[in-house]
Amino acid sequence: MMTFDLNLLLLVLSFFVIATLYSSVGFGGGSSYLALLALFLPNFLEIKSTALLCNLVVVSGSTYLFYKDGLFDLKKFLPLVLCSVPAAFLGATFALSQAVFFICLGCVLVFSGVLLIVQYFTQPVASQIQYSQHTRLFNLILGAGAGFVSGLVGIGGGILLSPVLHLLRWANPKTIAALASFFILVNSIAGLAGQIASGNFKAEPTLLLPLLLAVFIGGQLGTRISLRKIQPQVVKGLTGAFVLFIGLKLVLSYT
Repeated sequence: MMTFDLNLLLLVLSFFVIATLYSSVGFGGGSSYLALLALFLPNFLEIKSTALLCNLVVVSGSTYLFYKDGLFDLKKFLPLVLCSVPAAFLGATFALSQAVFFICLGCVLVFSGVLLIVQYFTQPVASQIQYSQHTRLFNLILGAGAGFVSGLVGIGGGILLSPVLHLLRWANPKTIAALASFFILVNSIAGLAGQIASGNFKAEPTLLLPLLLAVFIGGQLGTRISLRKIQPQVVKGLTGAFVLFIGLKLVLSYT
């Protein structure tokens, strides 16, 4: 349990900044929440549950705003989402030791960070979008894989999915951001359900409530920034570098 002290205040402010930055590119921030919580909480089950709930709050507001802005294309979204939900639920039921959990999380973050950095140097071109109806099987497999990993390590999966789709020129940047937000939403719900079903859910209300408020406000701000910007490339590059750094630190700390 944490009392309201300077450490908690700094954590709340950090969560606000992370939610603002990540939501501006369609993410929930779960990977960074996990890394920060690892510095404050000894119980990694509580770390996973708290991060996933914060993820859920951010992308719930973001998904609504993207939908309101007309950026949802269910014909494209459903093949990726349909397989990801049961996969995320399944991944969340796996009981990992703390060391294995953080090593897996670190590897996921390293992979995501590299993809985001590559994406930063690969400017998307709207005229070169290559999505085809014939890629639906690939979309199902990609969605299932990202969903399972997201459930396993307690993130929403958007930080895995979005860079891949950008590099494949799957759709325009704002549509991919909307998909990432929706993908994180449904997989966060599935991941929480898997944690509850397997008895792995744990959260402390005195810590959780101020964090949820911080990420809600940050998420609303970040999404509105996203909807008014053409291409937040700088944010993606910085996010990639930050995620890569966190991932490498986790892997080296637990191996």
